Amino acid sequence: MQLSDAQRLDWLRLIRSEGVGPRTFRGLVNRFGGAGAALKALPGLAKARGKPIRVATRAEAEREMAAAARLGARLVAMGEPDYPLPLQATADAPPLIAIRGDAACLNRPSVAIVGSRNASAAGLTFTERLSHALGAEGLVIVSGLARGIDARAHKAALGTGTVAVLAGGHDRIYPSEHEELVARILENGGAVVAEMPMGWEPRGRDFPRRNRIISGLCLGTVVVEAARRSGSLITARFALEQGREVFAVPGSPLDPRAEGTNDLIRDGATLCAAPEHVMAVLSPLIGRPAPDAGAEDAADRPEPALYWDETDFSAEPVTAMAAEPAQSPIDADPPRPAAADDRALLLGLLGPSPVPADALARQAGLSARVVQGLLMELELDGTIWRHPGGAVSLR
Repeated sequence: MQLSDAQRLDWLRLIRSEGVGPRTFRGLVNRFGGAGAALKALPGLAKARGKPIRVATRAEAEREMAAAARLGARLVAMGEPDYPLPLQATADAPPLIAIRGDAACLNRPSVAIVGSRNASAAGLTFTERLSHALGAEGLVIVSGLARGIDARAHKAALGTGTVAVLAGGHDRIYPSEHEELVARILENGGAVVAEMPMGWEPRGRDFPRRNRIISGLCLGTVVVEAARRSGSLITARFALEQGREVFAVPGSPLDPRAEGTNDLIRDGATLCAAPEHVMAVLSPLIGRPAPDAGAEDAADRPEPALYWDETDFSAEPVTAMAAEPAQSPIDADPPRPAAADDRALLLGLLGPSPVPADALARQAGLSARVVQGLLMELELDGTIWRHPGGAVSLR
């Protein structure tokens, strides 16, 4: 299917009309045979119900289309070649999405990686490795451009393909400090998707709408860190409702950021402690033999942090993490100088799971000297534990 310009305008007017959501849109189009006929019928339907409905005007739709075009966004309708087939298969798929960047990556096999905005250093490190490894396997990484886990997943997949799904309009990037990240995604052949109109400032209820698109674009969703009331768990629930796979990264029972993911595992989600755990499930879905993770030499691949063995953190996984450069080639933002809130920044990255000090410095964007000084202060305050191998954790 390929809409004409007039039909696309009718579709946009209908979905922007008061009270018309994706399911109502489908019902109206199926009942009246097209968006144009449904627009003509709407006032009569509203009158019969005794409640007037505001129908989007032609001028409003033309202004939105012009604003999208100025920003380089295209409105793609369900059923058109560039509309993602996995999303189209969901019950609440948006009739129109605005796409910037390479639409081809939206129809490549994809996996969502989502998690806490207030992520730990261990969670950020694992996200970086997971996203990079899955991207190297040919999977597009999809996330919601939020702070923390989402942003780290996007950055790690810039070289292999990533898609950001917005909660607001294309000209209302949230959070605003990620406008540069959006530019990097587009420069590297990725894509940015929005359901909401141009000029739309995201509100609280818009994020669950965004989350259903994140999961709907993907074969599966990996939740790295999530408290029990986290929005990432909404994404996981949508994935289950859409018949997609759900993976969860285990965490320390003492860390509130791991309560949601541990609950997911208890409820049947696939435990994800390495990229092979994701590929073992998704490979058959994309026509590949599942990898035999057990046959691979564990020393040849990076391991995640040891989430609840706090007594022996000098094992090989820590050695692998400690051997990394202080500045990652994946996220090569230069370390910033010390500031008054650096102590709070480190405390936010720490949790019950031990983390090597150099990994902590890299995730904080601070020099190793600044971090070591702050860790000394925290140790004297009785705030942190020291572990073998130079790792630290919160008391």
